Amino acid sequence: MNADLQTSDPDVFAIINRESQRQRDNIELIASANFTSRAVLEATGSILTNKVAEGYPGRRYFSGCENIDELENLAIERAKQLFAAAYANLEPYTGSQANQAVYLTVLKRGDRILGMDLGHGGHLSHGAKFTMTGKYYDCHFYHVDPDTERLDYDRIEAKAKEIRPQLIIAGASAYPRIIDFQRFREIADAVGAFLLADMAHICGLVATGLHPSPIPHAHFVTTSTQKTLRGPRSGMILLGKHSAPDFARKIDSAVFPGVQGAVHVHAIAAKAVMLKEAMSGSFAASQLQTLENTRILAEDLMARGFRLVSGGTDNHLMLLDLRDKGITGKEAEDRLASVRITVNKNMLPYDSQKATVCSGIRVGTAAITTRGFGSEEMHCIADLIDKMLSGEPTVSTITKVREKVSRLCRQHPHIDSIYSEEGAKFTLESQYQLQS
Repeated sequence: MNADLQTSDPDVFAIINRESQRQRDNIELIASANFTSRAVLEATGSILTNKVAEGYPGRRYFSGCENIDELENLAIERAKQLFAAAYANLEPYTGSQANQAVYLTVLKRGDRILGMDLGHGGHLSHGAKFTMTGKYYDCHFYHVDPDTERLDYDRIEAKAKEIRPQLIIAGASAYPRIIDFQRFREIADAVGAFLLADMAHICGLVATGLHPSPIPHAHFVTTSTQKTLRGPRSGMILLGKHSAPDFARKIDSAVFPGVQGAVHVHAIAAKAVMLKEAMSGSFAASQLQTLENTRILAEDLMARGFRLVSGGTDNHLMLLDLRDKGITGKEAEDRLASVRITVNKNMLPYDSQKATVCSGIRVGTAAITTRGFGSEEMHCIADLIDKMLSGEPTVSTITKVREKVSRLCRQHPHIDSIYSEEGAKFTLESQYQLQS
């Protein structure tokens, strides 16, 4: 495997091998991380990288695109089927560029955006002042309630009526609760704003009916494809059947040539494979197990004295408030990294620490669920986190935790088996009960 690379560039080959070893030997708890199937990897690394294509199927700027047109049309139809959408654009290179295309479609420079504050769970591309979005538009933010640490939709509506934004963004990168997209649409309608739903983190859950879909409510829906959807590092834009007829044409123009150039054809192929996988029973079962794993891990951590932001979780992630433990998010991240458990430091709502330090960590179960970790492993991981973060761990403790991490990783050495339909049991009756 990779024999040509080993011969032509041993330096890069060695780095990739080391990263491959790190992925095998680490328990991956970063909420935005996941593992793709070998089929997705093969499509990503295929000869389609060699083909240049600009524009859309049937209206390319270069010849020789007949196979590419068939491929992109296939991916588009799969996306529309999976998400019950009327339109899909799979050309955005990332979820952030998908957002930029929406901004270009409906905003003028200086227009007002209302999005979730970065420190309260929002995303950089939703208006952070040091990003292109923050520099080009007049960005305002809503926050979670200081007591419940959940979205207060009445307060969001009051904020929207105060600033009268042209665009409201619903979506988050570190919010552990269900998002009420219907309520967000009511707020947008009340102030004459467009609604953009960014479902990057919860996309796999939405695809399997385990989180309410934004598509019947939002004017625009964007997502990255590498998180719970388990695809390549790329993006996508969807429109519902209720969207204005001219939105599709405007989005197409905003993506190309508005914010990017030639199509990443290999990524389109990988997304087509991803979408087919997401229609399978095994994928649905894995998404259900992700929610179950998150619930068990959250309950075990709370039983060990950890405080979770909002008191728990409804999706694939949770936020641990470490102030009672006397350590910062950065210290926790480093301690866990030393025993090959990967998390990320994360700002908490109303955090007094700076962003490079943080008072908490974000923990997600999507990647380890893909790898085959189940309920029993969650009890073990909660114990390992507790041993490393509740008091200064001894040398003996660190050694024992590393050994346990190694055993867990050896027990789940690869992910291929989860894509088999054999034994995949998933019924609508067993679906996770959504909490309001």
